[in-house]
Amino acid sequence: MTLQQLKYFIEAASLGSINKAADSLYIAQPSLSSAIRELENEMGLELFTRTPKGVSLTRDGAEFMGYARQVTEQAALLEQRYLDKKPSRRMCSISTQHYAFAVNAFVNMVKKTNADEYEFTLRESKTFEIVEAVRTLRSEIGVIYMNGFNRKVIGKLLRENGLAFHTLFTAKPHIFTGSASPLAAREFVTMDDLEDYPCLSFEQGDYNSFYFSEEILSAEFHKKVIRVSDRATIFNLMIGLNGYTISTGIVSADLNGENITAVPLKVDDSIEVGWIAHASIQLTKQAGLYLSELKDVVRGYGVAVSE
Repeated sequence: MTLQQLKYFIEAASLGSINKAADSLYIAQPSLSSAIRELENEMGLELFTRTPKGVSLTRDGAEFMGYARQVTEQAALLEQRYLDKKPSRRMCSISTQHYAFAVNAFVNMVKKTNADEYEFTLRESKTFEIVEAVRTLRSEIGVIYMNGFNRKVIGKLLRENGLAFHTLFTAKPHIFTGSASPLAAREFVTMDDLEDYPCLSFEQGDYNSFYFSEEILSAEFHKKVIRVSDRATIFNLMIGLNGYTISTGIVSADLNGENITAVPLKVDDSIEVGWIAHASIQLTKQAGLYLSELKDVVRGYGVAVSE
């Protein structure tokens, strides 16, 4: 096993393609394929599942990826210290449900990154896709929620894929709605109060099950339902149609302006927001920085953070 093989392996895993990795590394595709096959043979592991569409990490490959990253990071530190090489390009990828505080934390992470070169990815994505991105290590961290309704299904999915859920905070449900909505001035609202207003939710594509919804009470009947794919659209519909969505109550004025209001929803339920990662793989320093910023942002809204 060589350091070069590990770098080849990491690049192929990150891009999900042997061909793209070969182009990125400026080597011939057969040479890259051969180097990775030699690594697999030496380790006695199948690191990739190969399909005509590209490659994805096996469970063994995902675990191996964690160690490979640690080795290459340490090698880069040695080169900087003793060979006077410039710091390596910083890499980090995060997947999240549609939470403004997760974006705030990403912004803060980027600002505090002391690097001449970096390549970061932030994916606001569907719930199942977040789990899949973390499973295959296309993202190191995923930010999702669980509650009493979806915990059994989501928890089983995480365990089957070797992932662990870490609680960030627990919140009482609120609705988000436009500041000019008749609902905005209320001290709290009930489900009956919401009956005549459009219920807005993020669509989940092929996995549009109640259990994968980003909003609690997804199995409840709503007379008016609009599904959207991004936060900008959902905020426009809150303002334009007096629509509402159910979330944590944390509203970011920096990202959302003053046009969105959070109102407590009087229901017997709670929202446990957390982050997911591979249970057996240590986070990179960059992912650790993001997690630290995520906790600081949430604390900044006066929310108790689980350590």
